[in-house]
Amino acid sequence: MTTAVLTRPGAFDLRRAPVPLILDDQVRVKVEGCGICASSLPLWEGREWFTYPVDPGSPGHEGWGTVDAVGEKVTSVKAGDRIAFLSEHSYAEYDVANEDKIVVLPDILAGKPFPGEPLGCAMNIFERSKITKDDIVAIIGVGFLGALLCQLVRSKGAKVIAISRRAYSLEIAKNYGVDEAVPLNQTWEVASSVSEITSGNLCSCVIEATGTQAGIDVATEIVAEGGRLIIAGYHQDGLRQVNLQKWNWKGIDVINAHERKPERYILGIRNAIDAVVNRVIDPEPLYTHRFSLNQISQGFEATNTRPDGFMKALIEF
Repeated sequence: MTTAVLTRPGAFDLRRAPVPLILDDQVRVKVEGCGICASSLPLWEGREWFTYPVDPGSPGHEGWGTVDAVGEKVTSVKAGDRIAFLSEHSYAEYDVANEDKIVVLPDILAGKPFPGEPLGCAMNIFERSKITKDDIVAIIGVGFLGALLCQLVRSKGAKVIAISRRAYSLEIAKNYGVDEAVPLNQTWEVASSVSEITSGNLCSCVIEATGTQAGIDVATEIVAEGGRLIIAGYHQDGLRQVNLQKWNWKGIDVINAHERKPERYILGIRNAIDAVVNRVIDPEPLYTHRFSLNQISQGFEATNTRPDGFMKALIEF
């Protein structure tokens, strides 16, 4: 099979490798595609604690495809079934997943990309946020995750304020029906705009989806007393500072909405399938940049630089 290998920072090579073997409780997947996750950028950029080359197919963890072979103990799927799955080596023509880390895709999704891991992540964050129709919700950061959350929050009937640095992201948020779109400028500017929008009441729930210090700072200012601050962004580039005195004074609940248990991820993927089938979310317009495997370096570059109009890059076979 052909697989992508990150041989050094910023450089993928295509190499030939044996088609992987499977254990009794595993399935082999003929990969249709795999999303590129922003959490993989540090490995692509290079850090002193990483070693290269990385394993063939890594760090592809947003794969979907068709079951090619099943182990002797596998009973839930058969060859030919189309699935989303959790694995780590999906930048390759074939990958392997354990039976408990796969979800069968319904026929109605035939031919459609389905990067299960990030879609499931959005559903899990939404579930942890406990949104009701009476909430005023600010979503800070309208990338792929934030745009999905805009749709999910709207589905509950809550008031949604989208906050983003990128003008086109705010336009996408408007297309998904948010009530207000606010540029992510200086913290005091955002806080002033949100205060005006909410008549000084601020937001009962704030979902921070930037993964940056600036996102945390804005969230701290615009969350209401007794409100909920949901950490949805992946903070991976160093320590963060928080105004704990303000958190104390406001008496807010701070919820880290990242799930790590595989069973929670699988539940999120199942819920994402239902949400797409029932048209609660429509991720298709968010797959803005599509690349073949031999263009994987271009895909990572686009994910890193986020050119105008960028929301999500997929590698497709």
